[in-house]
Amino acid sequence: MRRTIRVLTWNLFHGRAQPPAGAPLAAQFAAALAGWEWDVAMLQEVPPWWTEPLARATGAQARWALTSRNWFRPVSSAIARRDPDLMKAWGGGCNALLVRGEVRDHRVAELTKLPERRVTHGVRLADGSWVVNLHATTEPKARTRADCALALGAAREWAAGAPLVFGGDFNLDHPAWPGIEHVAGHEVDHLHVSGFEPAGAEELLDNGVLSDHRPLRLELRSK
Repeated sequence: MRRTIRVLTWNLFHGRAQPPAGAPLAAQFAAALAGWEWDVAMLQEVPPWWTEPLARATGAQARWALTSRNWFRPVSSAIARRDPDLMKAWGGGCNALLVRGEVRDHRVAELTKLPERRVTHGVRLADGSWVVNLHATTEPKARTRADCALALGAAREWAAGAPLVFGGDFNLDHPAWPGIEHVAGHEVDHLHVSGFEPAGAEELLDNGVLSDHRPLRLELRSK
């Protein structure tokens, strides 16, 4: 039986707006995510203290992995809670997966420690498929490409031939690898699949001034 899944990828810009809002925006980001239809949301640059509140607001389970600039928590996060524009990325960050459904497994792979810690992480869903989330190094581009290659290797190992969604903020304009299909992309945010095919057109959702990235959504159908 062919299955469908709606996936969304969004970089939350450490909980900030563009232009700066001058105020905490946790409630606004939660309301936006709660109001959109998706089965799995792949999020990057998430304030670590947001993961469980976002899960509650959206009726989802949360799995996350710490990334960069978390050295001075809880001091930096305490300041960022009150003034995210002051701290910017220095409030700390994580990648998060929100799943409106059952999570059977969660795995994390560290990609690099320098110039900043980067990880990829993924969840196995109830149907056995995997969704793997990445935020790659920005510069140098050789490191960016290495992050992506390592992350894809981990994703393929975890999936072990099961249907796979591999996406997130790749910090590359046109990423492509053999054996996995690029099905959606906007600037540096992308979705790749194996064992799935698009069931509709990709969508850029209306996020107003929240973040400096647009949320990218696509419905997929198993092959």
